Amino acid sequence: MIKTSLLRQVSRASTTAVRPPTSALLTRQATRGIRITPPARSEEDKDKHDEYSTAGKPGAFEHEGQFSRTDKRIRVEYPEEENLPSSAPVQGRGGFHFRRTLSSFSLEGRSAIVTGGARGLGLVMSQACVVSGSDVAIVDLNKEEGEKQAKLLEETFRKENPGATRVPKVTAHYCDVSKPESVNQALAEIIEAHGKVDHLVTSAGFTENFDAIEYPHDRIQKLWGVNVDGTYLWACAVAKHLMERKAAGSVVMIGSMSGAIVNVPQPQAPYNAAKAAVRHLASSLAVEWAHAGIRVNCISPGYMLTALTKKILDDNPELAQKWTSLIPQGKMGRPEDLMGAVTFLLSDAAGYVTGADLRVDGGYTVT
Repeated sequence: MIKTSLLRQVSRASTTAVRPPTSALLTRQATRGIRITPPARSEEDKDKHDEYSTAGKPGAFEHEGQFSRTDKRIRVEYPEEENLPSSAPVQGRGGFHFRRTLSSFSLEGRSAIVTGGARGLGLVMSQACVVSGSDVAIVDLNKEEGEKQAKLLEETFRKENPGATRVPKVTAHYCDVSKPESVNQALAEIIEAHGKVDHLVTSAGFTENFDAIEYPHDRIQKLWGVNVDGTYLWACAVAKHLMERKAAGSVVMIGSMSGAIVNVPQPQAPYNAAKAAVRHLASSLAVEWAHAGIRVNCISPGYMLTALTKKILDDNPELAQKWTSLIPQGKMGRPEDLMGAVTFLLSDAAGYVTGADLRVDGGYTVT
């Protein structure tokens, strides 16, 4: 019996070993590891469009990537404080309003801080707050320029609102936004002058253009200190003040479309990364402070024709054509194009808006 059983097993094993492979087995083998290398295509078989794909040789055409690469020859260093061009309040944005709009857009009875508020985008957003009825504390590294602009903003409001029973109060305060002790001192002065703070706009920031490998490290640290640290320090300081008062409030961080895309042709990797940090910081703090009724949003402007931008274009005239060729609307923005955006996000009209990134860029980032 044992011999018979063994003989049967040997017979079955030998029969299985010589059994020809089935089609299912071949299919399994093919999918598991058998690779068939396609034959090389002859010159006659090549499609005429291959040169436009990765099948073609790099550099086959002069236009390849020409509108989507940085140019290391472009170098723009942010001017020293004394060399920065001055700005002027926007004319014709105040006055009596005969067209009705939502009362929730009003900032009457509020008090706002605008960092970097003595020039450029910061000055225009300070004016937006004033026109909407808010008192404003201009925070800037150049207190003298801030005091000059504070006076001009009040004068402009009086001129354009001759029948106004109340003129918003505008003050100026020195601050190095990258230093905690300077931020705390400036905030204490503002609370003493205005009694409270309801809103914050973090407009202090700057950009430079250096090839990443050649960018001086001390300048990178300065850039991050102002753009990122300054935004974080002021946001936390104002949030703490609001929580101590058990008051709701709103923070608008000024980012940039550069936080979502890579600008060309000018190289500016550290700035782009800094603005990406600001954008995500706004989202993170919006979640963290929602329980306290503090809304945090971000505005990401595109190319804006500020006084400083005009100076850059005077030195690099070819940039204007390259920049506007990449903007669907075909034009750069004006600083006053941000007035409505910042007023909306600060006001009660945006009461259910937090953690948002509002891009004001003429459509640049959607193409």
